[in-house]
Amino acid sequence: MAVRAVVIEADGGSRGNPGPAGYGAVVRDPETGEVLAERSAGIGTATNNVAEYRGLIAGLEAAAELGAAEVEARMDSKLVVEQMCGRWQIKHPGLRPLAAQAAELVGRFAAVRFTWIPRERNKHADALANAAMDAAAGRAPTAPRAAAPAREVAGPDSPARAAAREVAARAATAKATGTDPATTPASWEPRPTEEGTRLILVRHGESERTVQKRYSGRGDVPLTARGRAQARATAARVAELAPSVAAVVSSPLSRCTATAEAIAPLVGNPPVRTDDDLIECDFGVWEGRTFAEVRDGWPGELDAWLASTRVAPPRGESFTAVAARTGRGVDRLRSAYPGETVVVVSHVSPIKLVLRDALAAGDAFLHRLYLDTAGVSVLDLYPDGGVAVRSVNDTAHLGDL
Repeated sequence: MAVRAVVIEADGGSRGNPGPAGYGAVVRDPETGEVLAERSAGIGTATNNVAEYRGLIAGLEAAAELGAAEVEARMDSKLVVEQMCGRWQIKHPGLRPLAAQAAELVGRFAAVRFTWIPRERNKHADALANAAMDAAAGRAPTAPRAAAPAREVAGPDSPARAAAREVAARAATAKATGTDPATTPASWEPRPTEEGTRLILVRHGESERTVQKRYSGRGDVPLTARGRAQARATAARVAELAPSVAAVVSSPLSRCTATAEAIAPLVGNPPVRTDDDLIECDFGVWEGRTFAEVRDGWPGELDAWLASTRVAPPRGESFTAVAARTGRGVDRLRSAYPGETVVVVSHVSPIKLVLRDALAAGDAFLHRLYLDTAGVSVLDLYPDGGVAVRSVNDTAHLGDL
């Protein structure tokens, strides 16, 4: 029977570091503390950190087998917890493939949280790991282990459980009212455009960092001369699509507001207003760097980030977090402008995530879709949750720009 949420306790170690190594992992019910699964194994000669990662991987695999959607992974390894959270670099080459494998598993769940706990709170997994190390060393376990009693891990009224219930309630309401795109009945029948909210999604014009192919997140870099020309051409294209619009909404960064201000006079001259939820992803310490520079400096972290939208760059923001806030912004526009057209000027990551969700696509879509600067995409959002994507990355208006 599938479970909604679980807690993983994982550990690993070696006799000698490196030496005979093993890991242990326990999967528990978060309310009762009941043990749902145990995993342990000897892994030959390895280091403590390798064994700890193997314990985490085994726990995530067991949670996936149980059908869990939400996971809290608890470990007494500060290194593994900090690396999986993206706060510490993965400098040892032997740990990078293990971190990437763990990140791939993380991507199978709706939500995963990593928590450091002291060793005395990780006794069950520690005992399993020690038994596995004894087996790897070719000797009998040092002492029999009594079965760990069930214990409460997160009470029914804890903030985490309350938040989970709120999410579940919202999902149930969406399904009941027909506003969940995943449950909206499929149909080939054309929808009247006046019933929906039309979003004209515009990526900002060119900046120096787009020319140089550098990560450009929260840094407020202006448009280039070519970028300003692109904004003017895009304004004319948007005016062809919608001579008058209800609103022009922009990311607060200047490369977007300058693009939006070029568009507004040609579509009825509504005031440009900004929405922080439309801002670009925070790329953390990668901001302003090229992909090659990131590959050289943070190879393990980059692999983990590319493998899962739930992994953030060091001191940055995950695409899962960007999707959540961008989704909030889109929902507000749907509610505020029923049956009207809104121009949304934003960045490559938020627009890709909106289109991914509109098309009910997987995360691979994010790496396969190319969005040009000043490209235009159009989608209609209907009150019952229906979505119609009209165009993606229209650039015909740019000509030779």
